[in-house]
Amino acid sequence: MGYANILVSVDLDQGAAERVRLAAGLAKRFEADLTGVAARLILAPPAFTNMQEDGILRAAEERRYRDEAAQVRAVFTRHSGEALRTNWHFAEGHPTTNLVRESRAADLVVVGRHGAADGVPGPMAVLPGPLLMEVGRPVLVVPRDTEHLGADRIVVAWKDTLEARRAIPAAMPFLREADHVYLISVGDEPPSQGTEAVADHLRRHGANVTIHVLDPSLRGEADDVIRFARREYADLIVMGAYGHSRLREWAFGGMTQDILQTAPVCCLMSH
Repeated sequence: MGYANILVSVDLDQGAAERVRLAAGLAKRFEADLTGVAARLILAPPAFTNMQEDGILRAAEERRYRDEAAQVRAVFTRHSGEALRTNWHFAEGHPTTNLVRESRAADLVVVGRHGAADGVPGPMAVLPGPLLMEVGRPVLVVPRDTEHLGADRIVVAWKDTLEARRAIPAAMPFLREADHVYLISVGDEPPSQGTEAVADHLRRHGANVTIHVLDPSLRGEADDVIRFARREYADLIVMGAYGHSRLREWAFGGMTQDILQTAPVCCLMSH
């Protein structure tokens, strides 16, 4: 089974045009529909304004809303040309809530990375972390300045969790076409992790797989995975997201959060 409908989150932030071009390339590759999705809240005036000021501020905000709605649609229209079939959905509301709602009819959701080095997110930006917790679909997180995903060399970060089990079938259209799939785990692996069984499963689907056990470093699991991906010239990391609770990751840090913030290549994640 492949991808029949790919959703891409569109905004006015830096990197949006490249993200749309990448999603359009994937839609062409998998002969899928490409649906652009954006949303923006209409902000209410501050509570301390009088009626006259309130009306002026509301009118200005509605004009800004209409202008930005037209701009974001133009970004999608201008850069989605590689896709065979396109759809456009814009709504008034919270961007993440709207994308979750639109994703009920999608196979893959494409969003931008929003790490510390990516600038302040604009009013239409969808943050990958909150989205992953709600969407119930595989999410492809795209770094800035990335407009093509070949996925010829793929790293699968394996740990026997529900989230990782979901990530592998979600990525199968990529995995079966890749030149090489690196199934990796970090640290001493007990037999219960089932890495050999997972590798055999991927081979049944036609994937060219090798297993790699990485020695853990003081830098942490996320850095170990990213360094391996760079060493092998991989351009896609596949993994489960938030195997620990998201609250724990916020408080103490964790692999998902670190990957979302810093990965220099595309990441396909499922929660």
